[in-house]
Amino acid sequence: MKKSKIQNSKSQVEGNFKYRDADYKSNREDQRPKTEQTGNIIFGVLPVLEALRAANRRIEKIYVADGAQEKRLGEILFLARQNAVRFEKTPRENLAKYVENGANHQGVIAFVASADYYPTDELLEEIYRKTEAGEKPLIVILDGVEDPRNLGAILRTVECAGADGVFIPERRAAGLTETVAKSAAGATEYVKVAKVTNLNRLIDELKEHNIWVVGTSGAAETNYTEWDFNVPCALILGGEGKGLHRLTAEKCDALVKIPMRGQIESLNVSVASGVILFEANRQRVSSSGFQV
Repeated sequence: MKKSKIQNSKSQVEGNFKYRDADYKSNREDQRPKTEQTGNIIFGVLPVLEALRAANRRIEKIYVADGAQEKRLGEILFLARQNAVRFEKTPRENLAKYVENGANHQGVIAFVASADYYPTDELLEEIYRKTEAGEKPLIVILDGVEDPRNLGAILRTVECAGADGVFIPERRAAGLTETVAKSAAGATEYVKVAKVTNLNRLIDELKEHNIWVVGTSGAAETNYTEWDFNVPCALILGGEGKGLHRLTAEKCDALVKIPMRGQIESLNVSVASGVILFEANRQRVSSSGFQV
C-alpha cells in the first residue's frame, strides 16, 4: 500500500480510536531506549505503528498480548488488516522471549522480513515470457514448508541450481526471516521469492500458460528420474511430515517420488529439493549436447 493511502487510513481511524500523544505519555520513558527493534523484530506500540504507516518494510506478522488495551492497539490492528498482515493474540508472557534484557514490548511485537519479496505478478510475467520465447523455466512452489531452516536450505539449493524463482503461500508457511537468511547463506540476495494467497489458483494459471506442474509424493508411481524435465516446469514440494495437501496433489500434472532404500520413508524436504532440481539440471544439460 502506498504511503498516501496509509496516511488516509490513519485519518479514518483517528475518529474511532481518538489517538493523542497523551495516550502514550506514561510509556515514553520506556520507549526511548528499548522499544525499537532487535534483529528481525520490532516491538513497542509506536515503533510497530510507524512501521505500518511508513509501509517501507515487509511485516510478516504481529503478536498482540492477551488483554492489551484495544484503544492503544486499534490503529495497529486496523493497518494490519489494510495491509493483509497476520496478527495473533498470545499470552503476554510469550512475548518476553522475543525481546532482550526484559525490554518493555508494551504488548505488541512485529516480525519483519529479512529480505524483500519479489512482486508475484512480475515473476509470473518473466516466467511466461520465457515460455513464449521457447525457453524452459524451472520454478519451485512450496506447499506449507514451515521450518525456516528448511526454507533457507531450499533457497540455497534453488540458487545453486539456477531455478527461476520460488512461490510460497501467505499463510501457514515460513517467511523470509533472519533464520531463513542465515540458513540460505546469501541466497536470499539472489533468489526471487514471491508470496501467493492461493496455491491452487497459481497452479491453474501456470497450467494455462503451458507450464507442467510436477508434485512430489512418496506414494507416486513415477520415479523422479523417469520424468522428462525438458519442459517448462514447476516443482511442488510439500511441508514437513505432511507432504502435499490433497487438492494440491490432485491438481498436479504428475507426481514423482525419490525411491527410498533404507528404513526411513522420506528425505528432508530441503534434501529432496536438491536431489530433484539437480536431476532436472542433468537432463537439461544432457539434452543440450554438453557433458555434465
